[in-house]
Amino acid sequence: MNLIRITDINVPEMDVFARVTEPQMRKYFDPEEGIFLAESAEVGIRAVEAGYEPLSMLVETGRLEAEGRPVLDAIGKYCGQEMLDRIPVYVADRDVVINMTGHHLVRGMWMVLRRKPEVRIGDFCQDKKRIAVLMDIANPANVGAIIRSAAALGMDGVLLTHASVDPLTRRAARVSMGTVFQIPWTQASLEESDGLNIISILGSYGYKTVAMALTDDSTSVDNDDIRACSKVAVILGTEGTGLPEEVITACDYRVKIPMYHGVDSLNVAAASAIAFWELMKQN
Repeated sequence: MNLIRITDINVPEMDVFARVTEPQMRKYFDPEEGIFLAESAEVGIRAVEAGYEPLSMLVETGRLEAEGRPVLDAIGKYCGQEMLDRIPVYVADRDVVINMTGHHLVRGMWMVLRRKPEVRIGDFCQDKKRIAVLMDIANPANVGAIIRSAAALGMDGVLLTHASVDPLTRRAARVSMGTVFQIPWTQASLEESDGLNIISILGSYGYKTVAMALTDDSTSVDNDDIRACSKVAVILGTEGTGLPEEVITACDYRVKIPMYHGVDSLNVAAASAIAFWELMKQN
């Protein structure tokens, strides 16, 4: 184990943990693929299990055994002893890392990993029957929660528009409880996401598109005709404004979840879980 003691958060080795922004990480260190930062042992272990290459770690001194050791064991198991011996494991006291920007709510361990090459939509859709489509969802907590539900409830993958938050951002991955590494996902390009392009693309790959929207012709989410479709894409919009009107109109189906006690809608993450559960049921 390559343990390195850190007593000053301002040293260059700490830039990626404390000062490099998440957008910058997309081109930082590796311009072709980029890097990302995983917070907590659970997220780090899931990433290593999924084949992401670890580059360095930062662990609080008092949590080296509880938080760091399980991750190091996973690196040895899935990446080999050579990798375990090579990557720097920075160890710092709590009072050194407590003021790290964006990290004050998370304790224990952070790990830098190399991103994987992006997957084109055509390759992504090739073998998937049920997918979730996140249209311009910029809240990382919602993205993480939706991905967790999609993984847990049997969806085949998650497609995000270009304006949606990157699932590998620290908060999205943490809220997903690491399931962002357990279900396939990809992000569409700006051109693919523009206007109605994404709906047209999904139709060209044989998907029936299902907009989660409250309209006059919305059907209940437990619609048997939708369940019977061979390929379904569930389109989810932003928390505040929902889906654009033209997208709702262009979709093959519009579905809603019955509400009671005067409640008009659910949080998008909660609504997605209900939709996934109903659509995965068999006729």
